[in-house]
Amino acid sequence: MYKLLKTEGRAKRGELTTVHGTVQTPVFMNVGTVGAIKGAVSTDDLKGLKTQIQLSNTYHLHVRTGDKLIKELGGLHKFMVWDQPILTDSGGFQVFSLAGLRKIKEEGVTFRSHIDGHKIFMGPEESMQIQSNLGSTIAMAFDECPSSVAERSYVEASVARTERWLKRCQAEMKRLNSLDDTVNKQQMLFGINQGAIFDDIRIDNAKRIAEWGLDGYAVGGLAVGESHEEMYHVLEQTVPYLPKDKPTYLMGVGTPANILEGVERGIDFFDCVYPSRNGRHGHVYTNKGKINLFNKQFEKDMSPIEEGCGCPACRTYSRAYIRHLLKAKEMLGMRLCVMHNLYFYNNMMEEIRDALDEGRFAEYKKHKLEGMEEYDREKRK
Repeated sequence: MYKLLKTEGRAKRGELTTVHGTVQTPVFMNVGTVGAIKGAVSTDDLKGLKTQIQLSNTYHLHVRTGDKLIKELGGLHKFMVWDQPILTDSGGFQVFSLAGLRKIKEEGVTFRSHIDGHKIFMGPEESMQIQSNLGSTIAMAFDECPSSVAERSYVEASVARTERWLKRCQAEMKRLNSLDDTVNKQQMLFGINQGAIFDDIRIDNAKRIAEWGLDGYAVGGLAVGESHEEMYHVLEQTVPYLPKDKPTYLMGVGTPANILEGVERGIDFFDCVYPSRNGRHGHVYTNKGKINLFNKQFEKDMSPIEEGCGCPACRTYSRAYIRHLLKAKEMLGMRLCVMHNLYFYNNMMEEIRDALDEGRFAEYKKHKLEGMEEYDREKRK
């Protein structure tokens, strides 16, 4: 159940109560694609990094280890040793990213495994069955993510098919949640708004699915090639037509600036691989912008990544030492950078929630962005 606690303009402050605990929103979901955050970060670590909810991927867990085995072992929560909420992506994005290996029909999609090339069929029912086997807290509906530069006629046909698939997802989830051996009989279902960068297609789709009584609503098909300005425009046009009394989720986004802009436009949930991916390459986030610890300027820098940061890396280690670890290809360097970035994101979300609680989000957003932009200007001099 979602409870809207407060608003500031279109920005929402809420909480989503689930069978695995309550999520305070706006929230960033830490991405553990195959059941772990890349960078040697444990579930115990994540709790110390202020993580509320993790995201794992249906397709990847299906092709490697297997959802049926995970069900046999007690479900994904037990398998990962994580007792808080998990959202599973439906596999629909892989339909987009594996474009050269796929064939889309009304029944579903046939494509080749990126691991060994074997043929896989996935439709709405298969996606729901895999996610039910995993026992995630929130399952995502199976959809197609059309390219942001796709022709209008293609996008219209794709969105209509995704709507038909959503109805099939609803019916299959209802069936699965009624079975005796289902891991999580209270699994929630989020539908996904699509429409590329066509305002009218997005709005019409949002109006229709808003009436279908889903547990939450995602805006998909963004951050796939369009500009940030186009993404913000789509949100401005679309989000007002999604139910205000349900959580909204902007899929696969993004940078700290993207998140602040998304919150302002009514988004509750975010996820992105940036914190962990950038951390593994020595790129770390600070309130003054992103820095690259491989740079020689940090060779003798005995200060933490960011003064005042409460993450495990900043409490103990210097930029110079972490740079040394990265240059020496020691795993600890990568791990410390990933943990710092996850803490930065999760802490920023906590700051956003506090600002919304206190009616000062606009001021907070302005101050946060100005600090990052000022640093970027300094770097360019």
